[in-house]
Amino acid sequence: MIPSWLTVTRGTAPLLVSIPHTGIDLAGLENRLVSPWLGRRDADWWIDKLYDFAEDLGATVVHTAISRTVIDVNRDPSGVSLYPGQATTGLCPTETFDGDPLYRVGEEPDASEVDERREKYFVPYHAAMQAEIDRLRALHRQIVLYDCHSIRSVLPRLFEGTLPVFNL
Repeated sequence: MIPSWLTVTRGTAPLLVSIPHTGIDLAGLENRLVSPWLGRRDADWWIDKLYDFAEDLGATVVHTAISRTVIDVNRDPSGVSLYPGQATTGLCPTETFDGDPLYRVGEEPDASEVDERREKYFVPYHAAMQAEIDRLRALHRQIVLYDCHSIRSVLPRLFEGTLPVFNL
């Protein structure tokens, strides 16, 4: 069963579109955060709208309503950095991309809460992704997984210079 915070629109084309960061639902964390705005700031704004044509192409689209502040379903659950040697955010971020604290002092998620969020959000998201990969691979010899993101162009803490407007 697909949870209410996860949307899976099934198509039959050999294309799976993953939209993991458009969610702005803070799942009841608002009172623990420095501000709800900071909890939503690093969302991949409007990506679901930008790629809304994908369904018309017959693509399967998977996206979550949950904010990446609650859990970043696009991170290694072990906590291994995506960018070794550089600043990065974790599975349950405690800082914004700019390095600002997300949580009020003493309100950060502990290891037990991170595990709970992993089971509640990360596991079902990836189970849905795997189910769709398996379904599409049963229909097609090869499929394309297209992972859709957006990010501010200038983030000195994470990247040097200005990021490209569009990147494949």
